[in-house]
Amino acid sequence: RQQVLLANLLLFSVVQGKTRAVSYVPSRMAIDKNNNVAAAHSDAAIALAKKESAQHLRGMSELYEAMRGQQLTVKAYAIDDANAPPDGPNVKTLHFVRHGQGFHNLMADIANASGTTWENFKNTPANPYTMPEILDAPLTEKGRQQALILQPQVRAFDVQPDLIVFSPNCRALQTGAIVFEHLIGKIPFVAHEMVREECGVHSCDKRRPKSRQEKEFPMIDFSLIET
Repeated sequence: RQQVLLANLLLFSVVQGKTRAVSYVPSRMAIDKNNNVAAAHSDAAIALAKKESAQHLRGMSELYEAMRGQQLTVKAYAIDDANAPPDGPNVKTLHFVRHGQGFHNLMADIANASGTTWENFKNTPANPYTMPEILDAPLTEKGRQQALILQPQVRAFDVQPDLIVFSPNCRALQTGAIVFEHLIGKIPFVAHEMVREECGVHSCDKRRPKSRQEKEFPMIDFSLIET
């Protein structure tokens, strides 16, 4: 349950002590200024995303209640919130980036468009997320295009990130490596287990061993991952 809050975030960047905003960049829904059809989603895909987002939000509300008893307090403010605190050593800017379309998303979109219904997190033949072929699903070509669309937005930041934290799942690693390509070798790229999708019966949410991810993504530090 403690990982549900970050289930839809999957990678984020931190700018130390510069501004106080929190922003969310939904790469799966990204369309560039030229209305790039290659990166746009179908109506069926958008409808399915809204349905699954509602399920995640229910999990987030449960997490919120559980975390209220913790000693650590983190306050987040919208980018235009007049009540946000001034800049300082304890103020960070977080940019949350959704991964691009993965093959598991594509399979679910196809199933949904054909009229197939299923209950998420249940291991049934109708559930496309349990297919063994999509374990640690990578990005589709559409997913890569969506990540590329975010490049100019990130490069236009007045203050560039000084840390990128990734989910160790392939789709998030690929998305981040594309979006923040201009920062490779300049700032730390770190994979962390606590920003990954929640684990369960869905094959797409399981990941490959650390050794395989390290070979495919040598620009990312996996030292915080155990296996």
